[in-house]
Amino acid sequence: MNPREPVAGRPWPPKSIVTDEESHGGRRRTKGRARYTAAVNALPLILFFLAVAAIAYRYYSAFLAARVAALDDARVTPAHRFADGQNYCPTNKWVLFGHHFAAISGAGPLIGPVLAAQFGYLPGLLWITLGVVFAGATQDFIILASSVRRGGKSLAEIARTEISPLAGMTAMIAILGIVIVALAGLGIAVVNALAESPWGVFTIAMTIPIAIVVGVYMRSGTAGAIQRASFFGVIAVLLAVIAGRWIVGSPVQGMFTLTRTQITIAIAVYGFVASVLPVWLLLAPRDYLSSYMKLGTIFALVVSTILVAPPIHAPALSTFIHGGGPIVPGKLFPFVFITIACGAISGFHSLVSSGTTPKMVDKETDTRMIGYGAMLCEGLVGVVALIAVCALQPGDYYAINVPPSVYATLGLSPVHLAELSREVGENVTGRTGGAVSLAVGFAQIFSGLPALRGLMSYWYHFAIMFEALFILTTIDAGTRVARFMVQEFLGGIWKPLERADWLPGTLVSTALVVTAWAYFILTGSISQIWPMFGIANQLLAAVALCVGTTVIINAGRARYAWATLVPLAFVSTTTIYAGYRSVVDNFLPMTTVPAKAFTGYLDSALVVLFMSCALLILASSGRAWWRALHGEHVPTVPAALGPSDGSGPDGCC
Repeated sequence: MNPREPVAGRPWPPKSIVTDEESHGGRRRTKGRARYTAAVNALPLILFFLAVAAIAYRYYSAFLAARVAALDDARVTPAHRFADGQNYCPTNKWVLFGHHFAAISGAGPLIGPVLAAQFGYLPGLLWITLGVVFAGATQDFIILASSVRRGGKSLAEIARTEISPLAGMTAMIAILGIVIVALAGLGIAVVNALAESPWGVFTIAMTIPIAIVVGVYMRSGTAGAIQRASFFGVIAVLLAVIAGRWIVGSPVQGMFTLTRTQITIAIAVYGFVASVLPVWLLLAPRDYLSSYMKLGTIFALVVSTILVAPPIHAPALSTFIHGGGPIVPGKLFPFVFITIACGAISGFHSLVSSGTTPKMVDKETDTRMIGYGAMLCEGLVGVVALIAVCALQPGDYYAINVPPSVYATLGLSPVHLAELSREVGENVTGRTGGAVSLAVGFAQIFSGLPALRGLMSYWYHFAIMFEALFILTTIDAGTRVARFMVQEFLGGIWKPLERADWLPGTLVSTALVVTAWAYFILTGSISQIWPMFGIANQLLAAVALCVGTTVIINAGRARYAWATLVPLAFVSTTTIYAGYRSVVDNFLPMTTVPAKAFTGYLDSALVVLFMSCALLILASSGRAWWRALHGEHVPTVPAALGPSDGSGPDGCC
């Protein structure tokens, strides 16, 4: 028997067969010699994360809520103070948890860990676990609580009032640029996933009318409306997923088979409409229903991983930690911290936490579960994604994630690649970007259950739709968040444009945002957009942690400022260093190639701009901290709260 062939009826043999070139990350050490190594089981990895997350939520988030943010349900939230039935709407905490989780969970926690697996499973596991507890979830919660106390204002507006007008303007410019790059990066991922995929397009399209029906019924006020609407919505979404399988080969297949350009236009139209319509009609119920699919799939993956307990074939640390990897060109430090741009900490989340979510919080204590809890769930998504791809043989992992011409130079041989392609019904060789290898990993875990074997093709396509749904829900919420920021910025030029309830201002600001990110998708590529996404996202996290630290110190709770100051120091230093190395080692060398010169200059200029804005905000924040700690009066600009007159911030955060 060939030892590299799978054993019938046994998806994961207890021993992994690893050639010397595989075990050394693709660097050939000997020829024709294979050795047996005991595979690390995935069970302790996922249990490690679950235990740490449970302890952190029970104790650390309680400390943040009671001591740092001082939550108080006696305070009136913006959702009640400025209720307008469109943007400011008191929302059940479970519904809002679903909306918030769906909005923050984009491509990052799925794709980032897949790419970072190049360094081995250990760096990603530790960064996601410790990062989400002490950095990501802390950031999301503190910014959400701060925005609720300040009438639901955006991150840039809080920076303007708490740090300085200059910091606020700098943050506005940086955030708008970062959001456009982020939405383009996420958008191009979903475009590539849905192009020429009638099953996926049909399933995603059906979630829109289903969400409208659910939103209208929930809004009716009928007794038990939330429970009934939830039941209907979940069943309808599951039926849409199942029905999508039968679209392929049917007479209507052509209607749902769209090109890359057609999907980009369709997503742009959807993003525009979702941002303009009342939040309760489409955005909130769609994200709420999407969260059921997301959380349900994650729960199923966690349970399946525990039951199947697949061995991890990837090494704990690969030789690519020193650089020269075929997927991530840099060294382990600092590039693992920007490759996993979400899952551990994400600056994009601060925009949601100071955008749509604070305008819908019913009472202050809900922010703990929504802000801290939802981020822990995203960390779990990242760990599951990491386990799924690390359960693939290294030879197969690299065969999927790098072009064939590059793979030929690694000295590796595929192990189960041909069988995997046959079982999923598609050729998965050279399908770069991470999404395909992740879908294969998910499908392999599900197929490892005795009752689900033989359904790998179904699970593969279901996983592709799962990933697309993750990304698309971030597109609609991100567009709405960016619209709020544009309106605040344009309000400084002409006051009526700032009003969220003025339709012309809403239409103009939304059109500007959608046109910008759609243009990048239509004219760019994943290789141009994605490298900047990690740097931009983590620099935005540094800005958010600056704002959170300033809010805590200005409120007289400087003794607790370490909660945001420590992660700020780590995230800012590693990301700025990564940005410098990216410009010097990756982007500027592109300018020597005529065909890539413009891309190289553009990438370098944007990264330098983002780093400069972050450094300016850091300096302004440090000055504000010094003055506040020494008892000096810090002149700040009063924040105008909501769409109508209101009092100032209600205390601490």
